[in-house]
Amino acid sequence: MYTTSTAILEALREAGVEYLFANLGSDHSAFLETLAEATAAGRREQFPALITAPHEMVALCAAQGFAQVSGRAQAVLVHVECGTQQLGGAVHNCAKARTPVLIIAGLSPATQEGEARGSRNEFIHWLQDAYDQRGIVRGYMRYDNEIRFGANAKQIVHRALQFAYSEPKGPVYLTAAREVLEAEVKPVAIDRAEWPPISAGALAPEDAVLVAETLARARRPLVVTSYVGRSPAAVSELTRLCRRLGVGVLEATPSQMNFPPTDPLHQGSQWNEKRQNPALAEADTILVVDSDVPWISQINRPSESARILHIDIDPLKSQMPLWYIHARHVYRADAALALRQVNGALDALAIDSEAVRERSAHYARRHAELHGELERLERAPADGLTAEYLTARIRAAIGEQAIVLSEGVTNFHVIAQHAGRVRPGSLLTQGGGSLGWSGGAAVGAKLARPEALIVALTGDGSYLFSVPSTVHWMARRYRTPFLQVIYNNRGWRAPKFSALGVHPHGHASRAEPVDLGVSFDPPPDYAGIAAAAGGALGLTVRTAEELDSALPRALAAVRDERRCAVIDAWLPRL
Repeated sequence: MYTTSTAILEALREAGVEYLFANLGSDHSAFLETLAEATAAGRREQFPALITAPHEMVALCAAQGFAQVSGRAQAVLVHVECGTQQLGGAVHNCAKARTPVLIIAGLSPATQEGEARGSRNEFIHWLQDAYDQRGIVRGYMRYDNEIRFGANAKQIVHRALQFAYSEPKGPVYLTAAREVLEAEVKPVAIDRAEWPPISAGALAPEDAVLVAETLARARRPLVVTSYVGRSPAAVSELTRLCRRLGVGVLEATPSQMNFPPTDPLHQGSQWNEKRQNPALAEADTILVVDSDVPWISQINRPSESARILHIDIDPLKSQMPLWYIHARHVYRADAALALRQVNGALDALAIDSEAVRERSAHYARRHAELHGELERLERAPADGLTAEYLTARIRAAIGEQAIVLSEGVTNFHVIAQHAGRVRPGSLLTQGGGSLGWSGGAAVGAKLARPEALIVALTGDGSYLFSVPSTVHWMARRYRTPFLQVIYNNRGWRAPKFSALGVHPHGHASRAEPVDLGVSFDPPPDYAGIAAAAGGALGLTVRTAEELDSALPRALAAVRDERRCAVIDAWLPRL
């Protein structure tokens, strides 16, 4: 039989989808029959490979990680509204990180007396019938639709992926009732070239000139960015621009490697630190490129007199009800294309070389001071471990080619500053605020880049959120070994920090973590969970000597034994 499910799977493969991360249910009988028939007939390669994901959130995190590393959208198959809700915060992360993913969910059968193949025949079909299943995730989707007829199922799949790949990119969601998925249909030929993503916009020529002139004439120009590194071409253009003009670069809550941290113009990164950033404070001209949170005004803000320009593919931040940065010049444009235009406009300008030298020297001095402070923090502690020392030793062990997935939360800034990622695409975060991404993302990243060393750095709270038993079972089943290091401070430090930020001298500032409900003492055996679920090498370290012994063993397990390794690194208690 050629059914709607067959058409959907064919459309996915036509669109370049390699993997279908699936958590199966009663609504997927047609998919299972199609895949079984194709296997029996020797035609299985016509469809995406099925990856069994025992938890839906891990499935979507894996699809996100694959897309973040490769740029290619993958598909996730979940069970009706229950499976949709189990996707949890991963939906938020895909939306905020602008990651293209196609989510497909079944619907409870629409008939109950055998009117069509797939009609209701299990008690659960009544309990799982929702009034507006798509509404559960609509606020996060670039596109959502229901496939009502198999005859145009392919067209709907390709239209959904056209939305997913068009800027601003993001997840899309499709549903179909079981009878529709089971219905026999005639094959439809699709020309994939007729469903291209919409081309990203550029600056108007006069706007490119204005940006170029404004930066060139500024005394203290500064670029602030968070995710320009999603495009390696944009990193190249940004680096070229800043070196030509002597412009400093500050990374604000970076979710990517955006600018070489070894470059003297690099002014570090800032997350939630409760301090005014000196580079931001002194800048008289600020170009914000690809940033959702360039600064936190209550704590850290530009000078009132600073001239702010803003370039982003979504400068209105259409999914954020409250957002503004007092920019006087705002442009909707692709960063790589816009920066290339600005560089082109500079070719026609007379650039003051003495001013460039002075700016470059100023930022180089600041960079040297920052680098010296980072080196001081990385010194081996007298006893125990620090997050800075831990990250520096990981950096030395894994080399420049490794891909680091950072989910350190209250150690986000430590990882960003000390991981030493210098290649575009070598540092990634979930891009949003929902925890539990890095484990599944590591599985997806390894599927996308089998030759790469994948290193997941996570807090102990994030590790628990990630459903580690599912993550490490999948890693063993699908041969996607990675190194995971847990920054274990025995609890949730983020909620405590939030309370102190609002009530610095209140009762919470004096309370014990266990009384606040943020303590994990005694902690679970994190390494043991991975070992039991996926045969990982599990190591617990509490001292610098133990860490330096554990890292080579862990890397040998990943590279030579082709299995995961988990290092549970004990940091000072929160």
